[in-house]
Amino acid sequence: MTYSFGRLVKDGDAPASRVPRQAGEDGEGSVQVQMDPRLQIESAKVFSIYGKGGIGKSTTSSNLSVAFSKLGKRVLQIGCDPKHDSTFTLTKRLAPTVIDALEQVDFHSEELQVEDFCFEGYNGVMCVEAGGPPAGTGCGGYVVGQTVKLLKEHHLLEDTDVVIFDVLGDVVCGGFAAPLQHAERALIVTANDFDSIFAMNRIVSAIKAKSKNYEVRVGGVIANRSAATDEIDRFNAAVGLKTLAHFKDLDDIRRSRLKKRTIFEMDPTPELEAVQNEYLQLAQSLWDGVDPLDASPMKDRDIFDFLGFD
Repeated sequence: MTYSFGRLVKDGDAPASRVPRQAGEDGEGSVQVQMDPRLQIESAKVFSIYGKGGIGKSTTSSNLSVAFSKLGKRVLQIGCDPKHDSTFTLTKRLAPTVIDALEQVDFHSEELQVEDFCFEGYNGVMCVEAGGPPAGTGCGGYVVGQTVKLLKEHHLLEDTDVVIFDVLGDVVCGGFAAPLQHAERALIVTANDFDSIFAMNRIVSAIKAKSKNYEVRVGGVIANRSAATDEIDRFNAAVGLKTLAHFKDLDDIRRSRLKKRTIFEMDPTPELEAVQNEYLQLAQSLWDGVDPLDASPMKDRDIFDFLGFD
């Protein structure tokens, strides 16, 4: 079996045709997987976490999940990366992916049990790793769709207060923008450097395109691995963004991932307690509701000229 443009096909079948969407749907000239209306997540607050590759999205997502759970919320974290390492600090393992589980039953999803693809992590956070199609053969949007379909079939979303999508790298294709179809707010993790902010600008563009047809809006920025935030602040002011939280580049945070722990499981220090409190405050503000931001991303040449000069 192979993947073809967002649907599963058996070897020998005719491939799905490359039919562009009508102009204006999910962005001009968009060619991507659209959400099946039956797969809408109705009962939970849904957040999608984006940012440059390697910026710390999985660390941020997992610690935020725990923070929500510490507030008494029932949390589900969905990793959307073929590396399937989003949730390992929660589960202490590289969990099998949804695609792994589906392959085991020849893609007959009705044969799967919840425990085949959903695993309980620290402090009761439920963890799912969507995984991804084989390299070079398919679309991440299909994988996200199949994951949400499984969760709905097993009624797992009915018992969930918060869903966090931890999404692979920068938004560069419709497939990995698919979680934006489900999310209420998109959060962007960035450092105080050119590459991270350049990626953030692209992500804002993707969210803006999705917001034409879906409920998702930019919720704000999470500054990560940065002692200062001057460049982030300057960019935010220019395009209409807002920083919701700031996590400095502490070695204890790096060590927590090496120890396969969230920061809430590390031996307490004044610095870590400050980080924990920052996550708890962020979770509470997101639960209470953050206003949507009407950000206006820059053109690539404009942001190149804007950043990096004293």
